[in-house]
Amino acid sequence: MASVYSDDYQRVIRALKKARKERRITQAQLAEALGKPQSFIAKVESGERRLDVVEFVHLSRLVGIVPEVVLDGIGKNIRLLEPADK
Repeated sequence: MASVYSDDYQRVIRALKKARKERRITQAQLAEALGKPQSFIAKVESGERRLDVVEFVHLSRLVGIVPEVVLDGIGKNIRLLEPADK
């Protein structure tokens, strides 16, 4: 199943998955630490399920990633919006 999520989002998920694997943490172990079924992690990593910000922070910390470091690279090409004229 192809993901419809943005490149930025896919980079975040790849970083989480890479960190999990580098630390030799199984999907089952990570899911247990979160109080979720293993299928939750599988669906997140495959793009079937999208993480909310709280889940992202919890997952990041469990696999040893500083959430702010991952988030710092997101949206670098987005310009700030100017306030509308009254």
